[in-house]
This record gives sequence, C-alpha cells and structure tokens, in this order.
Amino acid sequence: MYDFQFDSADKPTLYADLVAAARGLIHGESDGVANMANVAALLALALPDCNWTGFYRLIGDTLVLGPFAGKPACIRIPLGQGVCGTAAATGETQLVRDVHAFPGHIACDAASASELVVPIKRDGVVIAVIDLDSPTVARFDEEDARGIEALAAVLAGAL
Repeated sequence: MYDFQFDSADKPTLYADLVAAARGLIHGESDGVANMANVAALLALALPDCNWTGFYRLIGDTLVLGPFAGKPACIRIPLGQGVCGTAAATGETQLVRDVHAFPGHIACDAASASELVVPIKRDGVVIAVIDLDSPTVARFDEEDARGIEALAAVLAGAL
C-alpha cells in the first residue's frame, strides 16, 4: 500500500516529491500500462485543480488513449491535431494557458480551460504524451512544464 502526501506550495519541491514517488511506483515493474495507470492516479492525487491527468500512447501515426484519471476522453488523436497531437508531432512540450485560443483544440471535456502536454521520448523518439487539463485558465506555468518534463524523462524507460 502506498500513502503519498503532497502538500507543498513550492512547485520545485512538489515536483521533486512527485518524481520520487513515481520512481517508487514504477521500480521493478516492466508493464508500461500498469506504470502509466499508477502515475496517472499519482498525478491526480498530487496536482490540485486538474480535471484530467493521463497518457496517450503513440501507435503508428495516431495517439491512442492510455490510462487516465478524469472523465471519459477522446480515444484517438491524429498526429498534429489538437494540443496532444501537436506535442507528439513536434516532440515539444505544449503549455496552453487558454485552450479556447489554441487553433484546432480538441475538446474532450468542455470544462477544460488550460492544458499541459509533455512528450515522453525514448532514444529521441516520441512514444507517448502526458496530458494534464485544468478547468482554470493559465493553471499551468513553466515550473509545471519543467516538473512534468522531469517526470517524462523518468517514465521513458518504464513504458
């Protein structure tokens, strides 16, 4: 049983704790889906003001829904479409302060107002993305992006 407590208002400490907890959860586990499921739940627990935390896996030229916490979501997203598809196609983090201003945004949950999507790369190739949504405009900032990028680096070998 795991009992994680995330109560730091300091984002660098919060993300250091989150990465350490994720390392503990995935240690010794070779099943990528199990690892994504536990980390999706961990993200939902650790990050306030998020209405969706989860993964999309890159299969061929399409992102396919992976484990998540939140409302039911879009199952398939073509590369280059929406925030997730853009992150996967470019290999770059997408920090979107207002999703309604993002051209081609795919609204899986009408309540979402901001989004952070970080690609997970293995050997320089995108294999999945971490997707975080919030009902608050400008919920995510550069510190959040750096923290989730550190998490993505840890997960790259565990998926």
